[in-house]
Amino acid sequence: MTRFAFLLAGTCLLGAPAIAQPAPGAQPTLFRASEMAATATEATAYPLFAAELKRVRREVDKAIKAGVVVPQPRDPGGGYTHEQHKRNYTAIYGAGLLFRITGEQRYADFAKAELLEYARLYPTLGNHPAASDQRPGRLFWQSLNDAVWAVYAVQGYDAIRDTLSADDRATIDDKVFRPMATFLSAGQAEEFDQIHNHATWACAAVGMIGYTLRDAGFVEVALKGLKRDGKFGFLAQIDQLFSPDGYYVEGPYYQRYAMLPFVLFARFIAANQPELKIFQHRDGVLLKAIRTSIQTTYDGYFFPFNDAMPDKSLKTDELYQSVAIGYEATRDPALLSIAKWQGRTVLTPDGLMVARDLAAGKAQSFPFASQFLRDGPRGDMGGLAIMRSGPADTDQVLVAKNSAMGMGHGHFDKLHWILYDNGHAIVTDYGAARFLNVESKDGGRYLKENESWAKQTVAHNTLVVNEASNFGGKWKVGDKLAPKQLFWASTPQATVSTAEMTDAYPGVRYRRTLVQLPVDGIESPMIVDLLDVTGDKPATYDLPLHYAGQITAIGFPLQSNAAERPVLGKANGYQHIWVDATGAPGPDNGAVTWINDNRFYTYRMIAPAGASVILGESGANDPRFNLRREPLLIERVSGAASARFVNLLEPHGNYDAGEEKTTASNSRVKGFTHVRTGDADVITIKLADGRGVTLAIAFSADAGAVHSATVDGRKLDWKGHFSRFDTGKGN
Repeated sequence: MTRFAFLLAGTCLLGAPAIAQPAPGAQPTLFRASEMAATATEATAYPLFAAELKRVRREVDKAIKAGVVVPQPRDPGGGYTHEQHKRNYTAIYGAGLLFRITGEQRYADFAKAELLEYARLYPTLGNHPAASDQRPGRLFWQSLNDAVWAVYAVQGYDAIRDTLSADDRATIDDKVFRPMATFLSAGQAEEFDQIHNHATWACAAVGMIGYTLRDAGFVEVALKGLKRDGKFGFLAQIDQLFSPDGYYVEGPYYQRYAMLPFVLFARFIAANQPELKIFQHRDGVLLKAIRTSIQTTYDGYFFPFNDAMPDKSLKTDELYQSVAIGYEATRDPALLSIAKWQGRTVLTPDGLMVARDLAAGKAQSFPFASQFLRDGPRGDMGGLAIMRSGPADTDQVLVAKNSAMGMGHGHFDKLHWILYDNGHAIVTDYGAARFLNVESKDGGRYLKENESWAKQTVAHNTLVVNEASNFGGKWKVGDKLAPKQLFWASTPQATVSTAEMTDAYPGVRYRRTLVQLPVDGIESPMIVDLLDVTGDKPATYDLPLHYAGQITAIGFPLQSNAAERPVLGKANGYQHIWVDATGAPGPDNGAVTWINDNRFYTYRMIAPAGASVILGESGANDPRFNLRREPLLIERVSGAASARFVNLLEPHGNYDAGEEKTTASNSRVKGFTHVRTGDADVITIKLADGRGVTLAIAFSADAGAVHSATVDGRKLDWKGHFSRFDTGKGN
């Protein structure tokens, strides 16, 4: 037996009265030594693993050269001490892995020296001096970061612990990891015993420390909560934060973030207590969650819903680890194609398996597809409707966000939608107002504009009533309510989502149908948007559209604010909108066209009677330039109890800057009409070449109901909620 290779196995049983302390030389709980010669040879045999080995060696060697630097905590996110402690946990983790792979004692010695210095510092620390309204940490401004430090550092420690003298092991156990586990659990009981990603990280940290130190008490608290009754703790986190489809309650961005503690701690559990069958728990929901994380991306970047940064992609440690662990557990060859796209793996047995099988040509394309992902632990809190026109990176993706609030990181955006097309975000979500770890921007924390703008309903592509946000801007109210998904179908003729929301505003019910409509000869599918709102009293209804591009044409007269830009409102996000122009579209000229990269987009509006259109931009009342300047338009109708918005987004044409050539910059749509019949909405799109597409959308979502309508002398009969009728050439 040697210490250089990996074998993930274990013997620690939670049911035992105690976990015996290891004798000197006892093997680690995760990275155990076995088959050294084969693994040592394989470490450089496969390009992906060899490249990661080289990268980690370079980073750790750099840290060794710099020496042991463990500063007194002082700075918020992005500051020197914050970043140094992050570098340290990465170096401890990397050094432990390198020692297990290479056998070079200098890596174990460096990790030991770092941890002994933390053993000197940690007992002297109180609450971090830069703590704000978050739960204070000791090494970092919030305890969440302390938990992240522990998750990484304890893995490095686990890899070298058997090489230490009894005195050094006791020093690090008792002055770093044991007090840290106590602080993260009993020391922050309200943070630990809750259902939230902060608690997930804390549970993972405490549990991984427990396995490493052979402390059954820490393990049980991590799994079952401080009272050990199962109402909180890691298992409760799995049960309550994921839907049956593996969709995470806080949305794709936080699913990415939360996946790391979930999969890493699960790997520790599987290694030490295989009888718990953690990866089979709840029908394998953690493994589903890995695939769902990938499904909620466009060109590798996560859909930026809720408190999200738009630049987060699958190229992040959370997903390197998740893909590798998921592949080891499932041998799903589609995950290999994701690893190939990522261009990285991890220095674990799972990462080695990924690299080996990728080199052997076993990868298969990941099956990106249209699907409805349920939200809520029972799958009854709405969900995410993902509509894909094809499997390629730049194929169009329409996402209807009909999901639940998402707790405190959620936004007030019920029945919101975004669109990607031609490799770009076209109909956009602002995400979070934050400059992550940029110290000059409030220490990298969420900015106040996250509350005043980014979370507000008007910052999203959905209905706003009386310039107020959903649930009165109270997320705890919204967390109890969710949209109801009435219909979902994906066929070659169309992909359709219909959902309904009640109680986002008192006395108001609204229903939205979004249709991804492929049409032969059109560059990408058209998007049809039908929003029907019914209230118990007259109100002002606004329907914003946030888009990315430069306007090239407007079909209706405008009154422009050329000399001075007024601000649209005073609160709930409206104070951050500059008004550039207003206009009143007629029944035949309600169109705005913009260009994004080399493609044109025409947005056609059949607005309610008396409606106006506001063209504006975000960024008003922003003296510190915290907000991005992004365009938007708002359809507004006032004084009606009920209203109906019918819109069509058409991609078309091409602009070739090199050839100075433009084709089809004008819309191919020559007619766009809507008729409400006795029990259905009928929308007709007429194209310039004589073709027509008619969509029939019944009020009832009953799949067996039979419907009939007569429009322009043509009788339409169909069964179910939705049907498409084509006319003209080729029909």
